[in-house]
Amino acid sequence: MFFNKILSFLLLIFAMSFLQTVNSTTIAPPIPDYPAVKIADNSYVIYGDLNPPNPKNKGFMNNPVFIIGTDGIIVVDPGSSVQVGEMVLRAIKKISKKPVVAVFNTHEHGDHWLGNHAIVNAYPQVKIYAHDKLVKMVKNTDVGQRWVDSMMNLTDKATEGTQVVAPDKSLQDKDIIKIAGLSIKIHHHGDAHTTTDIMLEVPEKSLVILGDNVLLGRLGQMGGGSFVGNIQALQSIIKIKAKVYVPGHGKAGDVSVPKTYLEYLETLYKWTKKFYDDGISDFEMKEKIVPKLAKFKNWISFDREVGRHISIAYLQIEATDF
Repeated sequence: MFFNKILSFLLLIFAMSFLQTVNSTTIAPPIPDYPAVKIADNSYVIYGDLNPPNPKNKGFMNNPVFIIGTDGIIVVDPGSSVQVGEMVLRAIKKISKKPVVAVFNTHEHGDHWLGNHAIVNAYPQVKIYAHDKLVKMVKNTDVGQRWVDSMMNLTDKATEGTQVVAPDKSLQDKDIIKIAGLSIKIHHHGDAHTTTDIMLEVPEKSLVILGDNVLLGRLGQMGGGSFVGNIQALQSIIKIKAKVYVPGHGKAGDVSVPKTYLEYLETLYKWTKKFYDDGISDFEMKEKIVPKLAKFKNWISFDREVGRHISIAYLQIEATDF
């Protein structure tokens, strides 16, 4: 009898140890807490690292935003992993005990929306909104899993355990979603940074959330978008004259936020078009265009991305000739 009890106890310890080992190898540890910075009344942003995803930043590189409404909280772009999403929830709970009632995803790049997983774990009935193109894209392609795999590779598995949780509420340009005492007005200008971008205007807060239509302090991939479309989207959103604009990456601020990135886009596109008209090939343009962009040369990933941007602009300009 005594031997059987000892054996049962040892088996229990072994089983517990096994479960702990499984958990530790299938779910990565939490990431450190980042501060929530107040940008408007009951409105906050958590600034991610400006560097690309890596083991040090554990994939946290975007700007999650949360807005406290009358009876709930709205979250925009909860980050690149379940770990980032959980960190966002911890930041929220330090400020408010209200539930998260809605999530908005600004575009298809997973560093902005894979954190949906954590929000749904905590609030299974939460509504997740995105442009109709993104809802269909995640449903009908493997874009989500490709982002999960990419984050795992880039962060040395710091995002392990993240699952694809798709947005399921479709949005279109000019939609107005009334929730938690707030009016969320949707701005979609066709192809911009990607084909799926939305910008969110919150009139009650004089606040605009730009997504990756604007980046400050770093450059990123265009993601199949359009230089002309991105320029036109920013020219339009500037006219709203909101007090606060939040970029997808970089610090929030006044209208100078979208104007700064607009200057980058317009300058690069203008000179690419000029040299294209002069018959210069795209690979010969870089050394001529980079000096025109001296204001942005210290931005993270500038050296890596500017040549790619010139090539994309060149191809888009060329396409208009046919």
